[in-house]
Amino acid sequence: MKVTSDNKLKKLIVVGDRMLIRPVKDSDKTESGLYLPPGVQEKEKIQKGFVIKVGPGYPLPMPADDDDLWKGKEDQIKYLPLQAQEGDLAIFLQRGAIEVIYEGEKYFIVPQASILMLEREEDL
Repeated sequence: MKVTSDNKLKKLIVVGDRMLIRPVKDSDKTESGLYLPPGVQEKEKIQKGFVIKVGPGYPLPMPADDDDLWKGKEDQIKYLPLQAQEGDLAIFLQRGAIEVIYEGEKYFIVPQASILMLEREEDL
């Protein structure tokens, strides 16, 4: 399969409690009107971006039963899902994020613990 601009992220798998975020240009105000004062941005290195992919979440321990051996491995692992969803605008601490360049574009891999707030288009 050839990598194109439409499918370049489909082969990426985000693991655990992490998410892939495409950063947006720094601004002191989000589109919905949330204001981030410069002092907060400089002191804490606050970053924002759109959630592109989300990992499965936190793995939950499962009791080991001998009669479950017939089940496939995907039936044995259960996850507690993350709050973030694809398309959310995430405001996060940059110190917990890892910057990566993929196919010439800059992204951050961010654990859920570094997320301060999510902004979602739909009403809560």
